[in-house]
Amino acid sequence: MCGIVGAVSERDVQGILLEGLHRLEYRGYDSAGMAVMGSDGQVNRVREVGKVAALADAVATTPSRGIVGIAHTRWATHGEPSQANAHPHMSGQRLAVVHNGIIENYIELRDSLRADGFEFTSQTDTEVVAHLIEQQFRLTADLYKAVQAATSKLRGAYALAVLHADEPDHVVVCREGSPLVIGVGIGENFIASDQLALLPVTDRFMFLEEGDMADVRRDSVKIRDRDNAPVERPISRFEHSMDSADKGEYRHFMLKEIYEQARVIKATTEGRITKTRVLEQALGTDAGKLLENVRHVQIIACGTSYHAGMVARYWIEELAGVPCSVEVASEFRYRKHVIQADTLFLCISQSGETADTLAALRQAKKAGFRAAMAICNVPSSSLVRESDLVIMTQAGPEIGVASTKAFTTQLTALLLFTIALAKHNGLSDAKEAELVEALHALPSQVAAALDLDDAIEELSAAFVDKHHSLFLGRGSLFPVALEGALKLKEISYIHAEAYPAGELKHGPLALVDSDMPVVTVAPNNDMLEKLKSNLQEVRARGGELFIFADGESRMTSEEGIHVMQIPAVHPITAPIVYTVPLQLLAYHVAVLKGTDVDQPRNLAKSVTVE
Repeated sequence: MCGIVGAVSERDVQGILLEGLHRLEYRGYDSAGMAVMGSDGQVNRVREVGKVAALADAVATTPSRGIVGIAHTRWATHGEPSQANAHPHMSGQRLAVVHNGIIENYIELRDSLRADGFEFTSQTDTEVVAHLIEQQFRLTADLYKAVQAATSKLRGAYALAVLHADEPDHVVVCREGSPLVIGVGIGENFIASDQLALLPVTDRFMFLEEGDMADVRRDSVKIRDRDNAPVERPISRFEHSMDSADKGEYRHFMLKEIYEQARVIKATTEGRITKTRVLEQALGTDAGKLLENVRHVQIIACGTSYHAGMVARYWIEELAGVPCSVEVASEFRYRKHVIQADTLFLCISQSGETADTLAALRQAKKAGFRAAMAICNVPSSSLVRESDLVIMTQAGPEIGVASTKAFTTQLTALLLFTIALAKHNGLSDAKEAELVEALHALPSQVAAALDLDDAIEELSAAFVDKHHSLFLGRGSLFPVALEGALKLKEISYIHAEAYPAGELKHGPLALVDSDMPVVTVAPNNDMLEKLKSNLQEVRARGGELFIFADGESRMTSEEGIHVMQIPAVHPITAPIVYTVPLQLLAYHVAVLKGTDVDQPRNLAKSVTVE
């Protein structure tokens, strides 16, 4: 959830570090700081609570030119947001550390370091790392060896960047459970927790593997693996356009990403479908072998990705006839399991670095599942590298904390997977052609849904003074209702719940009154008539209805009932299309309420700790 940036250059690095931190703001954070090796031979540190802009102001007030530096945005895990708890952390005046992740054994290490005379000024686990490296540096007089010795004592997840005034020409970095990338320049090199941070200075990157440690200098990068053997990691070029981290004409990243959905959904299907078929081999060279004889699918995910998995369960059981279970990763990893024979373990994650999902994957690989598969948006992520089969979602960087295009491309990838699996379980050629035709139609249908933006903006005014909202759906649209409720609560801070519409009589109906707007998604499917009956129950209690309905559903607006007509879609792809107006509704309500749409309070984009 935190962000790391570092540079070893022949030019002043302060501007590079600040720009990198700005580009990592999407991750969510509560403080920021940097440490630069000054021309006076001292490590000059500046830290501020709040936005990167506050750090930039502080740096402008007391500039410290330097050609080596590290910087960080922190999201509080140990200790409150404060200047004392902000990174970088130092041991004495000569060693500075930035850290992503959590050190699980920091208390026992802190007690040992205190006994050795080290004093602590923060509540963080990271300060333990700084003192531990300094302790080892006193023994080795070599920063690389000191970091190596110190990390051997750590338990937990970490990405570290360390500099020392006694060795002012380099930075030592390592990773174990948290991502770290090295940006390769000409006569200069960089580090970051995300490629986006470094796009202004390079488009060439090396990705550290688990357990790697690197010595980063202006003219060289030397990497050793967890066995201390020298290794070379391949250099790859950044594939996404340089404007991915810019809002362009849009007021917020979230709105930009909502509008990108037609394009990225098409990108997700390109090269994977013909006019009538899904190209199974495009899902991976071993796809045929791994999908053959799958008798159960276990889906693991968190947050929005979990809702995507819930939709996929309907598809997998309906089209492939294969039982499917969906579970939140943080629950799955801490309970005993009964593993059915020939079960495919399927993980869904936008970032591919979600801590609970990764831990569940690693646990599953030891537990006897048939194979591990990932649906992910980041090709260099740990989840992708550690899975047997991968479908990349092609969404491009998603900056807004509230996921939009990542969700709809996950659904698109899951439908591709479902069709491929169904072909191993008797799906006819005619049915496959029908589903592929629906996939081809998706981009234009999403674009048509986006044409409702102005009408939805007008509709959103009815929510501004509300404190609660109810979302309803049936069948595969129930998870879409869950996702709609999540979006509204994430960015507008309105309490929202979602239920299967048939559950109204079993409790939620008690909440319905004129102050509880009820949002419903109503495609023209075999559940429509039952859904209409559920909605009459709401209206009879004075509830105000906001219905996103198929034009063929014969539902019309009247007093207390607001109907927004959605273009006709195939029942299988309806969850993807009906997601879009719910995203727009949440966005416009948040804008009217004046919240921070792209960086909602208390949330982070990439949850890389438990």
